[in-house]
Amino acid sequence: MSIGALIEQHGSPFYSMEFFPPKDRADWPAFLETVDRLRALNPLFASVTYGAGGSTQDNTLEITRRIAASGLPTMTHLTCVGANGASLREFLDKMREGGVHDVLALRGDLPRGKTQADWLNAEFRHAADLVRFVRREAPDMGVAVAGYPGPHPESPSLSSDRQFTLQKVQAGAEFVVTQLFFDVREYFDLVKYLRMHDVQVPVVPGILPVQSLESIRRVLSLCGANIPGKLYLELEAAHEKGGAEAVREVGLQFAVRQIRRLLDGGAPGIHLYTLNRAELCLRLAQEVKLS
Repeated sequence: MSIGALIEQHGSPFYSMEFFPPKDRADWPAFLETVDRLRALNPLFASVTYGAGGSTQDNTLEITRRIAASGLPTMTHLTCVGANGASLREFLDKMREGGVHDVLALRGDLPRGKTQADWLNAEFRHAADLVRFVRREAPDMGVAVAGYPGPHPESPSLSSDRQFTLQKVQAGAEFVVTQLFFDVREYFDLVKYLRMHDVQVPVVPGILPVQSLESIRRVLSLCGANIPGKLYLELEAAHEKGGAEAVREVGLQFAVRQIRRLLDGGAPGIHLYTLNRAELCLRLAQEVKLS
């Protein structure tokens, strides 16, 4: 059963989570211990990412295999960058051999040294291209896509970004996992847009609890998400009064309120961007008291 089908059948709020496999294999035992600790949240599924340009793709596949073999449904990220038909077929075959049957289809980020002009010569330019390829070449695979509640940093407008999300689903995606965001209205606006266009697939909101001012600045610069001015001022004030620990507490309490509003508004579950850290996720779940 695909992860999309699991979501459809589950019928009650759930947690899922994203992991980033360490590059150094010496760090894998500690990483897998973190994954095991987070099983206390009874996650419905997990996703495993890799670096820009597929720089850790082999690690991603091996880690995904190990997590899936432990009984937790797991999907691997799959990006357009550097991909061609032959390499994708080989990767999908390796996935099957390892018992992995779901992908999160993404355009991906260009590696350093590449320019937007490189996309023009690429065999796969958009996530929708990947979705169509997987549907055609591996119809047994489950396929999810990403969605931006706010505009993608490269989109000319929010309207065009919504259209890209719609096209990815229409290409055959079973569900959407959103990029991180801080204004729940953006999530509900995205869902409303898709429903108005007769798209009924689940849209799972992605949540990243703020852990430090430095980390949130870095993340925002990469993904282009918007942060409410009030929240940012609260984080700065917390940092001045209590340092990093105070910032984490403000970030955690904001995420708790965010999750409650999302679930009360009908979100099917919550996808936690874990940053491979168990303690904060466990504390967050304890505060939310998911029923």
